[in-house]
Amino acid sequence: MIRLSGMAALPLVGLLLSAGLPQAAMAEATFSQAQLEVMAGSCANCHGTDGRLAGIVPAIAGRPAAALESRLLAFKHGQATDTTIMDRIAKGFTDEELGALARHFAAIDLRDDDATDAEDQPTQE
Repeated sequence: MIRLSGMAALPLVGLLLSAGLPQAAMAEATFSQAQLEVMAGSCANCHGTDGRLAGIVPAIAGRPAAALESRLLAFKHGQATDTTIMDRIAKGFTDEELGALARHFAAIDLRDDDATDAEDQPTQE
């Protein structure tokens, strides 16, 4: 049996402790804008481009990130009972991805929609 003295074991202990750092770093994962746009594309089918479509499916753009993230996590973990398909969609994302999506949609300003400008609206003749 190999026995290490207290001082000789310190580097080994440090190495073993640092092995857990990648898991901690994953908890605060950041995503590129391109990655967010791909993930957010899944939302566009029901919530519209940039999450602005309002109707029977609620608009999600501009809502508080904490509220969106809480709701998404509730869908994913089966804690929301008033869902049709969101529980299945949310399960396709990690908790970190859902948090990133919540922050993405929360950052969208509802008033900054070029599609609602009068010059972009069709004219009736």
